[in-house]
Formats: sequence, structure tokens, C-alpha cells
Amino acid sequence: NVDAGGMELGTDPAVMGRVLAAVREVTSRPIIVKLSPNVTSIVTIARAAQAGGAAAVSLINTLVGMAIDTETWKPRLSNGTGGLSGPAIRPVAVAMVYKTARVLDIPVIGIGGIADWTDAVEFHLAGATAIQVGTANFIEPDATMKIIAGLSRYLAARKLAAVTEIIGQVRIPS
Repeated sequence: NVDAGGMELGTDPAVMGRVLAAVREVTSRPIIVKLSPNVTSIVTIARAAQAGGAAAVSLINTLVGMAIDTETWKPRLSNGTGGLSGPAIRPVAVAMVYKTARVLDIPVIGIGGIADWTDAVEFHLAGATAIQVGTANFIEPDATMKIIAGLSRYLAARKLAAVTEIIGQVRIPS
């Protein structure tokens, strides 16, 4: 998508439907659609993915970001803009997981800035049935193992048998 001028297939529900239909024609395997946060309504895109036959959705992909060198007045990235990931996007990702999980009948995989077990718990409370760890693994290769261990301790301390007991359990004040 970088070579195509930054084109994002997941920002138009109709295009997503056509792409999913084409993929569905060539495979019977489950299709997991990774959703872009660079949309007006994540719920609209998520519903389109489900309607198109996605087995699950994962979110979020990177946010569009830009950094400028104040000495040269040029972008720090060769393409001008690029994908922002890591802990900086976690609050956006958690909010989008929360909104999406409430309207879909398929699993939601939470992605975006998960660096430790507390982040994993936060995503599960928001409604993620599973999580994905990316950037943290580059910084600390055993990050995923530490997250699993911390999550296990968290559940045990609360006398919970499985992570399924916390999925979607965030308490929003009325």
C-alpha cells in the first residue's frame, strides 16, 4: 500500500466487501480482517467486514503520523508520513476495540501498543477476545511471555479461571 500512494483497502466499506468476496472465492480458510483506525467510523467498517464474511477482525493498524526535522524543514520519513504504532496508539486502539466489540458477533482481536500484562487486561476488559503484541517484541523479545505470565497472575489473584471472564467487562458510568 505504500507503493500505491498509501492506499488503504480498509477505509471504504464497499471496497472491503469486494475484496473479502474475492478472497472468499479462493479460500475456505477463516479470514481475519485487520482494520485501519484512519476512518470516520470504525463500527461501519467492522460491520462491513462481518457482513463480508470475516471470521474475526483485528484492530487497530497504525495511525498515520508525521515528524518534521526542524533544522532541515523536511519530513523525517522518506515518504513524508508513515505508520505510528506502539504505546502512543493504545488509548485509540482500546476505544475502537470497545466500540467494535459491542456491535459484532465475531471475535475482536485487540492490537496497538500492548507492552505489558496491564495493557492486555485493558484490551480484554474493552472487549477483545484475543490480543496481538507487535512493537513490544522488538524492544523486548520475551515481552509476550511476560504478558502471558502477568495475565495469569492477575486472573489468579482475582480467583478467575479464564480470561473469558473479563472480556467486555469494562464498567462505564451511566
